[in-house]
Amino acid sequence: MGTYWSLQAVSPPADAAPGVQAVLDRVVAQMSQWEATSDLSRFNRAAPGVWRDVPVELAHVLEAALAVGRASGGAFEPALGRITEQWGFGSMGPVDRVPDNPPATGRIEFDAERRQARRGEDALLDLSGIAKGYGVDAAAEWLLAKGVRHFLIEVGGELRGEGIRPDGQPWWVDVELPPSWPGAGWRIALHDLSVATSGDYRRGFEVDGQRYSHSFDPRTGRPIVNGVRSATVIHRNCMMADGWATALTVLGPEKAIALADAQGLAACVLARGHEFTSQAWRAMLE
Repeated sequence: MGTYWSLQAVSPPADAAPGVQAVLDRVVAQMSQWEATSDLSRFNRAAPGVWRDVPVELAHVLEAALAVGRASGGAFEPALGRITEQWGFGSMGPVDRVPDNPPATGRIEFDAERRQARRGEDALLDLSGIAKGYGVDAAAEWLLAKGVRHFLIEVGGELRGEGIRPDGQPWWVDVELPPSWPGAGWRIALHDLSVATSGDYRRGFEVDGQRYSHSFDPRTGRPIVNGVRSATVIHRNCMMADGWATALTVLGPEKAIALADAQGLAACVLARGHEFTSQAWRAMLE
């Protein structure tokens, strides 16, 4: 996934580290757009319009990605791969100029009953906005199945906490803030909860003095320009926190919070020097 992972656990088994690594390797083998042999890469090389069988975990994440896309009015889109490739954030590496005419987003169709998917002519699957969160969940479920009840696991800034620390405290984590953000930020108790943050500062490139974010609006095919620096979502499920944080980043602060309230999401959006929080986020402070 191009990032790191860490685990703090109470009385973990001897095989905890290799076990978590094996789970994450399996996620990469199915969902990485940078691994030529991954299931996702093979799907992207397949002929458009042809139904293909999809592995169970990849199907689970794809179904969730499509659901977030529908609920967000297209702010999240798993068929964004051709656009991210053209802007230099895909497997072909960085670019040194701004694309002239970004391609259309394309479309991915998914049949949940048959566990099959097919791509449209302009569609390449890109799950980078949700798969990392799923990796956290997959590793957490493996640990729970091994009898580990109390732990905090992180994959590249997305976290899930289960149970409590040995001192009886919950797993306290600080919400990631954008560089030079003036506010103090938030500290969250992850007791059987997950948190994910999407921001315009994590990756990007600069051309002629203009910086372009890796956060894309699928509806325009271009990097976001809505003033959002980051969006953070707290959810029981890290995959959903990850996907929703990505979608809210795209929508802009006012629309993001309105949608978070409609969906019952605990969300905080940092934009234009202000904090925008949802009703569920504020309820957690009371």
